[in-house]
Amino acid sequence: MKTNFLRQAPELSHLKPEQGEIIDFTVQTPMAALKIVMIIPTYNERDNISSMIDALQAQAKKLLHDMHILVVDDNSPDGTADVVRTKQAAYPNVHLLMGEKAGLGAAYIRGMVHAMDKLHADVVFEMDADFSHKPEDVPRLMAAIDQGADFVIGSRYVKGGSIPKEWGLLRRMNSLGGNIVGRYVAGLYKIRDCTAGFRAIKTSLLGKVVFDDLRVQGYAFQVALLHKAVSLGASIKEVPVDFVDRTAGESKLGISDIIEFILNAWWIRLHSSKTFIKFAIVGLSGVIVNLGVFTLLLQADVNKYLASPISIEVSIITNFLLNNYWTFRWRKSQDRVRIKGLKFNVVSLVSLGVSYSTFIALSVLFPETHPVIHQLIGIAPAMFINYFLNSYWTFKHAPESGN
Repeated sequence: MKTNFLRQAPELSHLKPEQGEIIDFTVQTPMAALKIVMIIPTYNERDNISSMIDALQAQAKKLLHDMHILVVDDNSPDGTADVVRTKQAAYPNVHLLMGEKAGLGAAYIRGMVHAMDKLHADVVFEMDADFSHKPEDVPRLMAAIDQGADFVIGSRYVKGGSIPKEWGLLRRMNSLGGNIVGRYVAGLYKIRDCTAGFRAIKTSLLGKVVFDDLRVQGYAFQVALLHKAVSLGASIKEVPVDFVDRTAGESKLGISDIIEFILNAWWIRLHSSKTFIKFAIVGLSGVIVNLGVFTLLLQADVNKYLASPISIEVSIITNFLLNNYWTFRWRKSQDRVRIKGLKFNVVSLVSLGVSYSTFIALSVLFPETHPVIHQLIGIAPAMFINYFLNSYWTFKHAPESGN
């Protein structure tokens, strides 16, 4: 916003430009200072939290805003809270919020509510205590907020961002797999780093979120909150950051967090996507067709190893017809029906192979179980493959041409 400098400084109004000379007396009005609250959840982070608070204090001096640090500690037995209390004596902008250990999401919700209701924050940050997120990146994320973004992500997967080179294959696959689930299951297609834990969020946006409706307590909170922000029409921006492995303490991510994350992504998809609901209905009809044809073939004394692929293929054909003319009818595909049919046949072969392999494996491992049970179990992986390949390849929505 520009204001006329002469109105602010009337003593300069006598100055007049020479003929043909233009003098611009307009200046940029300073931006109003915002209150930032850095929310740092901790559990057994005694070795990191003191250095992190010091590092953030150094960054606070570079900001034009008022930064506060809120440590949300889950009653760490290692004395993390005692270290924070010592820091409070030196820094009046350091706050401590204690609570029972209930997961990362529960800690963040507790911290966000406190930051909004008690500290009256304008912006909150999510940040780890273990230096996985660099404190020197805080001003860059805040700059994106200043430029108008509602929700800023410190992203590892946009150009300029990175993950540690020393990560092994399993760690890389776990991280990439989480983002694939977040993008293509939960529907956050345009977000490159859905699981990032380094984020800046305006409280004007958070105030519209009913945290109880997110239904998560662990790491799944990250995707659940991001999905809610997108559904509210928030302006999302990803800023590249380098993710760094912790050098002290231990990671808190467990198997239960991974399971909750995957289940929550599917829950989000189920409740927010009419397309997926339609696909699920078609899939259910395919199950009925599959088992119905399989049962009829068995009653006709057709060998079960022949009856299985026949019934699978029949159900795949009916699924294609329903999906093409109902589920994905609204999508403007660049392909003609026959091309989509060809693609669908390729997907069908992949699905058939997965389902049939599952059927054979179960038949060999559990010969006493009725073949219909094996057939039913084999349908599940085929359905997931059908959805992803058909949704993002066969029935892919053509990009709109620019004007």
